[in-house]
Amino acid sequence: MNILVTGGAGFIGSNLCERLLANNFVICLDNFNDYYDPKIKENNIKDFLKNKNFKLYRADILDRKKLISIFNKHKIDKIVHLAARAGVRASLKNPLLYNEVNVKGTLNLLDLTKEFKVKNFIFGSSSSVYGENKKIPFSENDNLNNMISPYAISKRKAEKLCEDYSKLGLNITCLRFFTVYGPKGRPDMAVYKFTSKISKNEVIEVFGDGNSERDYTYVDDIVNGILSALDKDFKFEIINLGNSNPVKLGYLIKLIEKNLCKKAKIVRLGEQKGDVPRTYADISKAKKLLSWEPKIKIEEGIKRFVEWYGK
Repeated sequence: MNILVTGGAGFIGSNLCERLLANNFVICLDNFNDYYDPKIKENNIKDFLKNKNFKLYRADILDRKKLISIFNKHKIDKIVHLAARAGVRASLKNPLLYNEVNVKGTLNLLDLTKEFKVKNFIFGSSSSVYGENKKIPFSENDNLNNMISPYAISKRKAEKLCEDYSKLGLNITCLRFFTVYGPKGRPDMAVYKFTSKISKNEVIEVFGDGNSERDYTYVDDIVNGILSALDKDFKFEIINLGNSNPVKLGYLIKLIEKNLCKKAKIVRLGEQKGDVPRTYADISKAKKLLSWEPKIKIEEGIKRFVEWYGK
């Protein structure tokens, strides 16, 4: 199949492309923006460039003319839309950009998916939409009245667009990812950032008392979930993909210390705006509809990540 992966040079996208290339033609679209060093993305996909089943487009999802030319050139069978402005904290500083890219960019793609009659559209959403949800674990049916960042709001708006377009005849699945980590990870995220700084004997900044919890989910598990969703043709579904095992920040740091054989130098700061106290995925729907469940526990995942980082 011809599969378009937007944000294909990023963290999740490049891991997905690698798996898809075994049996598909992959059209990778990425704008290599400066949210973090673009060289990291270049490195993520450098080995794919030699593969005849891989085509890279350096383009923006806001550039409708370029998107139309790509859709005209390739008979796209399925789309995995992962391109987005990422990061909760950064969205507090530039909310208009997050709305523009994550909402209007998604609208561009949905509209062309309809126009070119693409079979299946997978949207990469986020656990951030649950915000300061009091009910745990977080279920797809929960009320979403506690979002606390422009990033979360932009993802929820995009989900609503997906739902609207499903009523126009598209098959769409929104996958809510819970704190993904692993090889090729984003350098601004806790696992990568802490590993980098501890390994270099640099100080790490810890917001709050270390008791905040995240449902850290290994990237291979996330990719397995995306691949399973690609094999289905749901009219419209929202599905959590998480490890369903929240981990305290303090324990995460201890695991990184153990695998690096180094002690962290910690500076404690106050609570960070936009950060939620806990994420915790109810994955019963993923088990039922995708026959999916996570395989990699946090202890094994951090071991693998630190080994990859040290290469």
